[in-house]
Amino acid sequence: MADKTEKTSDKTKGKAPAEERFDPKPVHVGGESLVDRLYPHRFKIAVFIGSALIIWGIVAIVIHFKDSSSQKATNKLAVVLDIGDKPIRPAPEGSAAGSGSAASDDSFTSAKDRADKMLDALAKQGTDAAGPVYRASLLVQAGKLDDAIAEYKRGQGQLGIDGVLAREGLGLAQEQKAEDPKNDPATRQKGLEEALATFTSMQPDATGPRRDFALYHQGRILELLGKKADAKAAFDKAKELAKDSPELAELVDERLASLGT
Repeated sequence: MADKTEKTSDKTKGKAPAEERFDPKPVHVGGESLVDRLYPHRFKIAVFIGSALIIWGIVAIVIHFKDSSSQKATNKLAVVLDIGDKPIRPAPEGSAAGSGSAASDDSFTSAKDRADKMLDALAKQGTDAAGPVYRASLLVQAGKLDDAIAEYKRGQGQLGIDGVLAREGLGLAQEQKAEDPKNDPATRQKGLEEALATFTSMQPDATGPRRDFALYHQGRILELLGKKADAKAAFDKAKELAKDSPELAELVDERLASLGT
């Protein structure tokens, strides 16, 4: 009997009394509703949403005025471009030379007359949307080389193709100024050397846009300076890069032919 009592004690050893046993009950997961959870933070949430709306409103206003400003600049430039679309019809023989305006409101007597009108329109519109290269090209057509050179220099530091075109235009304007028949030999040579320096810096990247034209211009100026061997070397490099530009390749061939090569 004692053995049974001991065995029974062993079986029940370590077990809690019935009233102390764990009795799992279902738990309500989630607690209060989402609204109830957020309600204590309602002020912070309202401030956050309000701030976000204010920031978005500011961004929207900036974008609106930026787009509006761009549209206005485009409209102003369109007025100038419309003038440039009008054709050039030389004045009839016997008419007064330099009479200025065109034979009619729809045409101009010369490229200079048209360029002058376009420059006047740019000034009246008060827009620089065209950029220094465009304005400088009009100044060249108007015969105002010094002003054109100053304008090209203003744009020569621009990045990308805009800077390349500005330096190319600057070199061409310097060359044109150097070739003025009124210049003495020393002035001419100095001007051509300036143009050569500009064309040398026109596109320093060997694989950059218009690198072939930069070499072509260098060859032309070197030829004008009497440096035929250097000119040939520049033309050869330009021809090698001008494989995808038949027009330039033809010009290079003509130059090489003029050098006797």
